[in-house]
Amino acid sequence: MLGTFQQSQVRIEVEAPQNLIRDSLLKYEQLRQWLWPGRLSADLPEVLHPGITFTTWLGPVTIQHQTEVVDDNCLRLILSQGIDGFHEWYWGDGWVQSRLE
Repeated sequence: MLGTFQQSQVRIEVEAPQNLIRDSLLKYEQLRQWLWPGRLSADLPEVLHPGITFTTWLGPVTIQHQTEVVDDNCLRLILSQGIDGFHEWYWGDGWVQSRLE
């Protein structure tokens, strides 16, 4: 990993119910849109569940993701290779929050 430790957290208000936000983060076809402009490996099941490992590419950087927690309002991914750390998503009716460390 190049660089120094960094973290980012953002909370966004959206006009969407919790179940729609959940589906957009846990369903493969919709997750690809959240990870844009990166590319997502094609060998994923339709819906994420704990223990899945997949790869994304952001330009020349390869990032491996391992799903650690998948819940009705939370997704936690352990990151390795090009980025070491974790990416957490939390959501509810009308909001979504992303935390990257």
